[in-house]
Amino acid sequence: MDTGDTAWMLASSALVLLMTPGLAFFYGGMVRSKSVLNMIMMSFSAMGLIGVLWVLYGYSVAFGNDVGGGLLGNPGEFAGLQGTFGGTYLATDGGPPVDIPLVGTIPATVFVAFQAMFAIITVALISGAVADRMKFGAWLLFAGLWATVVYFPVAHWVFSFDGVTAETGGWIANQLKAIDFAGGTAVHINAGAAALALVIVLGKRSGWPKEPMRPHNLTLVMLGAGLLWFGWFGFNAGSAVASNGIAGITFVNTLVATSAAMLAWLLVERIRDGKPTSLGAASGVVAGLVAITPSCSAVSPLGAIAVGVIAGVLCALAVGLKFRFGYDDSLDVVGVHLVGGLVGTLLVGFFATSSAPAAVDGLFYGGGFDQLWRQAVGAIAVLVYSFVISLVLGYIVKAVTGGGRLTAEAEATGIDEVEHAETGYDFSSHRSLAGIGSSRPAASAPAPAEQVPATAGKES
Repeated sequence: MDTGDTAWMLASSALVLLMTPGLAFFYGGMVRSKSVLNMIMMSFSAMGLIGVLWVLYGYSVAFGNDVGGGLLGNPGEFAGLQGTFGGTYLATDGGPPVDIPLVGTIPATVFVAFQAMFAIITVALISGAVADRMKFGAWLLFAGLWATVVYFPVAHWVFSFDGVTAETGGWIANQLKAIDFAGGTAVHINAGAAALALVIVLGKRSGWPKEPMRPHNLTLVMLGAGLLWFGWFGFNAGSAVASNGIAGITFVNTLVATSAAMLAWLLVERIRDGKPTSLGAASGVVAGLVAITPSCSAVSPLGAIAVGVIAGVLCALAVGLKFRFGYDDSLDVVGVHLVGGLVGTLLVGFFATSSAPAAVDGLFYGGGFDQLWRQAVGAIAVLVYSFVISLVLGYIVKAVTGGGRLTAEAEATGIDEVEHAETGYDFSSHRSLAGIGSSRPAASAPAPAEQVPATAGKES
C-alpha cells in the first residue's frame, strides 16, 4: 500500500461525491421555481439509492470476475463488499505490516468508494432530462433498475481491466481496447442515451415548447457549474488511481479543455444570438468537462484545447436539436452529455498522441484509423445498449406507476408541492416595511372610497 496514492484517492472520492450536489444546484437553478426542490431531490436521492445498491451487488457486477464474455462481473463475488476488507489495517513498530486487500497500491475499499461516486452521478445526470414532470417514486424505481441493468454492466465493460480487481474484466477495456480514461462512454454517453429514451417514454412537459420555461436562478446554475468543475479534477485526475504523472497531465488537460469549451460556447452565442450569457458559460464548462473525460490521458494540452473548442461549438449547436426533432429534454442532457461524450470519445481517434500517458497515436499523429474505429465501436455499443434497455425500463416503470408522470393539473401546480408538499421559496411570511417592528398589522387598510378625490383618474 502506498500512503500517498491512498490519500489522493480518498480526496478524489470526496471531490467526485461533491459533483452530485453541484449537479443538483446546476439543474435546480435551470428549472422553474416551482420545481427546484424536486430537481435537487432527484440528485440527492441518487446518492442514497445507488450508494446502497453499490455495496449490495453493484461493485461486484462491475468489478467482479467476468462471467459472461466480457459483459458481466460475478454478482456474488464481492456481494456486500466481502473480500474487499479484513486483515491487519495498521502497521506498528515491530509488529506485522499492513495486510489488507489492495487494488494496485490503494486499499480495495478506497477503490470501492471512488467508483461508487461514478455510479451515483451517472444516475443523477439522467434526471435533468425529465425535470418538472416525472413522479418521484417512478424516478426512484427507474434509477434503481437502470443502475442494475445498465450502469453496473457497462462499468464492467469499460472500467474493469484484467488482473486489477479480478482475473478477467470487460470487453471494451480488454478486447476492444478503446480508450475511455474516466467515463465518456460509461458515464456520459450512457446517461445521455438513457435520458433520450426516458423523455420519449414520458412525453413533453405541458406547454412545451410554446410556453417559456426559463431558468429561475442563474446564480445557482453558476454555483453548480463551479462545483462540478472543482469536483471534476477528482473525477479525471483521480482515475489515475495513483498520485503520479498521469494524474498531473489529466489534471492540466481537464483545466484547459474546459476553459476552451466555455470560450467556444460563448463565441457561438455571441455570433448566433448577439449576447454571451451566464447560462452559456456554465453549459460550456460542463460540455468541456464531458468531452475531456474520455480523452484526458490520450491527448496533449494543445490537443485538449482542440477537444474543448470542438465540444463547446458542437454542444452549443446540439442543444437546439430538441426543437427540431420534438423531444423535450428539459435541461439538455442529450445535447451536452450524449453529444459531448460522443465528441470526446471519437476525438481520441484523431488527437491521441503517444507522448501522452495512453501512448497511442491517433489519425492526426500518424496512427491511422486503428484507434478511431475502436473508439467508434465502443461509443456506439454503449449508446445502443443504454438507449434500448432504458426504453424498455421506461415503459415498465410507466406501466407500474400509472403513467410515470404528473397530471397536467399537477404540473401547473408545481411538482414540489404535489410530490414533496414543500416549496423552494416561502413568500407567505413577507410583510410590508411599514409593519416591521411595530404592533400594528403589516398592511394598512386602503383609504375609504369617499376620501379619494372625485376627479382622480379622469384625465387618464
